[in-house]
Amino acid sequence: MITNKLPTLITIVGPTAIGKTAMSIRLAKNYQTAIVSCDSRQFFKEMAIGTAVPEPNELAAAKHYFIQNKSIFDSYNVGEFERDALAKITELHKNNTNLIMVGGSGLYVDAVLKGLDYFPEISPKIRDVLTQELQEHGIEVLQKKLKKLDIESYQTIELQNPHRVMRALEICIGTGKPYSVFKNKPKKPRNFNSIKIGLLAEREIIYNRINERVDIMIQNGLIEEAKKLYQYKNLNALQTVGYKELFMYFEGNYTLDFAISEIKKNTRRFAKRQLTWFKKDSETLWFDYKTPYETIVTAIDAEKEKFK
Repeated sequence: MITNKLPTLITIVGPTAIGKTAMSIRLAKNYQTAIVSCDSRQFFKEMAIGTAVPEPNELAAAKHYFIQNKSIFDSYNVGEFERDALAKITELHKNNTNLIMVGGSGLYVDAVLKGLDYFPEISPKIRDVLTQELQEHGIEVLQKKLKKLDIESYQTIELQNPHRVMRALEICIGTGKPYSVFKNKPKKPRNFNSIKIGLLAEREIIYNRINERVDIMIQNGLIEEAKKLYQYKNLNALQTVGYKELFMYFEGNYTLDFAISEIKKNTRRFAKRQLTWFKKDSETLWFDYKTPYETIVTAIDAEKEKFK
């Protein structure tokens, strides 16, 4: 039973470039609290421009956690983030009745709010073999293998994401069972009340905001940032929109103009996937991205009354 004795975690979701960072800061100031980031690429300190890390003045406006706290050379996954984030949230809730969480990584948001499915430990050698297959033959070979071993996962996961495909395959191979049979089991309840706020706009507005953001990233030095990281292009952290396309430019496969257009196109596709993911949660309260934060605060406070 939910009671008013539990603290509250207010989560802000939505597609990239919609204004989640600005809204999270406004809400953090209103509730005089801190912000927990769950953007899976903003963890990495070497990737500031291409991941739209909050500006220094934004970071100074409210205390942030899980921003540039890892290196691209660190091994860090969603399960480890769930553990670390829950520990930090529990710690922060001791002195903050309300806490803000923000991010566009749906899986990471769900890990904190709902918990991850349990999967058995798998030998790292299986991942090594799959990584080698990916590098030598491309993702299509792994996709075909997944289709054969687990048609349900093949039909539901993001097939263009090599990390997702390899994760499903290593479970299939390591356990002899489909990855899908381990999913959607009962989860451990959380020790906080959850309110989820979503920011929306018309598709054309979202796409225009994305295009403008990419142009600003280029002006702010994304090409130079990507050049410094090019030698590490095979690291998992760098299999990211904004970097992959520029790596193709450095290798002579793309012109610069085409690389930039591909960044915009792939970011728009990413935003579409984000919306599909977040729209699955019927409990999310959706607002137009221009909604005054005071209106959203009123809605949050009304939701909090329901916990009493």
